[in-house]
Amino acid sequence: MGKTETKSQKRGCCVSFVGYFKTTGFLIYLCHGLSTWGDRMWHFAVSVFLVELYGNSLLLTAVYGLVVAGSVLLLGAIIGDWVDRTPRLKVAQTSLIIQNVSVIICGVILMIVFLFKTSLSTMYHGWLLTFCYILVITIANIANLASTAVGITIQRDWIVVVAGEDRSRLADMNATVRRIDQITNILAPMAVGQIMTFGSPVIGCGFISGWNLCSMCLEYYLLWKIYQRTPALAIKAGQKVDEQEMKPLNKQKDIEYGQTNTDGKPAEGAHGMKVKTVEQEEEQHCGDKVFGPFHTLRDGWVAYYNQDVFWAGMGLAFLYMTVLGFDCITTGYAYTQGLSGSFLSLLMGASAIAGILGTVAFTWIRRKCGLIRTGFISGVAQFSCLLLSVVSVFMPGSPLDLSVSPFEDFASRYMAMNTLMEPVMTTAEPQLVTTVGYNNATTESPSDDQFQPESYISVSLLFAGIIAARVGLWSFDLTVTQLIQENVDELERGIINGVQDSMNYLLDLVHFIMVILAPNPEAFGILVIISTSFVAMGHLMYFRFAYKSLGRQLFACISKDPTIHTNDHQVTDCVAVST
Repeated sequence: MGKTETKSQKRGCCVSFVGYFKTTGFLIYLCHGLSTWGDRMWHFAVSVFLVELYGNSLLLTAVYGLVVAGSVLLLGAIIGDWVDRTPRLKVAQTSLIIQNVSVIICGVILMIVFLFKTSLSTMYHGWLLTFCYILVITIANIANLASTAVGITIQRDWIVVVAGEDRSRLADMNATVRRIDQITNILAPMAVGQIMTFGSPVIGCGFISGWNLCSMCLEYYLLWKIYQRTPALAIKAGQKVDEQEMKPLNKQKDIEYGQTNTDGKPAEGAHGMKVKTVEQEEEQHCGDKVFGPFHTLRDGWVAYYNQDVFWAGMGLAFLYMTVLGFDCITTGYAYTQGLSGSFLSLLMGASAIAGILGTVAFTWIRRKCGLIRTGFISGVAQFSCLLLSVVSVFMPGSPLDLSVSPFEDFASRYMAMNTLMEPVMTTAEPQLVTTVGYNNATTESPSDDQFQPESYISVSLLFAGIIAARVGLWSFDLTVTQLIQENVDELERGIINGVQDSMNYLLDLVHFIMVILAPNPEAFGILVIISTSFVAMGHLMYFRFAYKSLGRQLFACISKDPTIHTNDHQVTDCVAVST
């Protein structure tokens, strides 16, 4: 009897384990994982390809980054509005196809350029090669815009619908998606980097193109499967309203223009009026085509400003104005301070682990304290950890020197930016990386002749603060993401998230401009202090939102039950449930 029960339990566990892989949640995770893996491989590889094609110069990479950021900044609201007005499955599949086909085309063009670069550079005085560069950057930008649409659709809309009214499930799904992001951020560049190192750039281009082709087919099927399993995805609030209002609206217009009587029959002598109305409508339609995108852009930003979560969204955007992350700027600075490429890769791995811990902390704190308080706690934790980075500016080994002017001539700035960014772009061949140190001394890293600072205390505290702050950062990011998901109306979900992405890119652009204005190593400490100040301002904006929201919820709880008092535990429980 005991053996029979044990076998049935094992069989039940196996069935439940296998059943999980058939759930809608797992299909979303798998679809997002495939999409993110392809994105991370492409974003890493395209920067390396552009650097190698242009003679180890960062010019094309800088132009590509500027075009991508500027496009999302200008078109984020328009993309979001398109997501709102279009059926969900059509948005997801159209964006998916555009994104992957664009990457495939870019991969093929880059393969051709790598194979026939010498011939292309001599044709039409080199203009054909320049045209190829422009074509790659343009198509890659289209792929990024399509990726933005996919992100808004799946991460900000589909997940909300699949989770339904269960906020805990929504929080768990958001956290799982972020964990997938953290893992792919590390593994995908490593994978394509190894292929490019032991193979060639041509093989790398071919691998990425082939991956995106296979991934597109599988993702397309997964999206259809998710859509079939979730009937609510077929119902969109905006479309329901349009269908209900279309007939009465059209009938009213016909009556006004004299095309029909009140009984619905055509009016006599209305033919001339009808011709005039069609002409007017055509003129109005042409005007909408010209100025429609500008109106959409304006309306999107106005709607974003009028949201209850406006200050929370602004707080998140301000966190993008920072050099305290594992981007090309901070990584390049670490190289000049004597850290090897292998050690930096370990730090990046630790950063990813800290980010995953942040997603775990988010789900646990939200269950204990509520969503709004989770953002408050996460903000305090992140800012407290970043104070270590501020302290590092004044510790032994810091290159801070206020006597050196940050405004050098253009050539010095260009060399400094290459110094900051080149090591990351050349990690595909870690055995020998030649860099120009902050003191303009040429060094090779990693090697025994690498520049050694007088002390590692400063750079150690800098990265200790950055890595520790990732826990609070990703917990805060998840908090604001879910606040937008829960508080923004379904009719405006796409356009509001599009504007949020635009704000994020805007502050990210400001952070790069800040580095261009002060590229010297002696000024990096100032950048750290400014970055921490922007993080503090971002969290202050969130605290304003939290204070107002908790105050409204407290008033609502007291209004529901006037017998309880403000110092009563019942009020605390009520607000906790509300948040």
